[in-house]
Amino acid sequence: MSIDIVPVTLENLELVLPLIADYQRFYKATPDTERNRNHFGRLVTTPALGAQWLAMSNAGHAMGFVTAYRVLSSVSAVEKCLLNDLYVMPDMRGQGLGRKLILHCTAWAVSQGYAGVHWQTALDNHTAQRLYDSLPTSRDSWHTYTLRGADIK
Repeated sequence: MSIDIVPVTLENLELVLPLIADYQRFYKATPDTERNRNHFGRLVTTPALGAQWLAMSNAGHAMGFVTAYRVLSSVSAVEKCLLNDLYVMPDMRGQGLGRKLILHCTAWAVSQGYAGVHWQTALDNHTAQRLYDSLPTSRDSWHTYTLRGADIK
């Protein structure tokens, strides 16, 4: 099967939304289609925020996606490219599609003037870590903390 990586546009945005919902459920979030449509649609209408790509089969089926955000770094005083989302349909995993999406996103980042991309994954996402470790990546020793405003007393 031939797979093409194409930018998400307003014309194909609806194809990526079910994959985004699956991705969100994987990370124990509750999908909201309208919120997702608005949020990810902003990447299409405001490229200064980032970009998103779909992996499409030659039959026109969405098989996965990758999302990149442009973020500022105070430590290095530069804008960086955050590969924030990578998702491949379960029945397509292990066939090189995730690698293809990462490399596509990285090539785009370099074309935009970034040194490369960076990302995080859950500590227990061992499947993804095997893919990431197979690439010439490096791991940082940062911890991620979250403080919700609702938790402040």
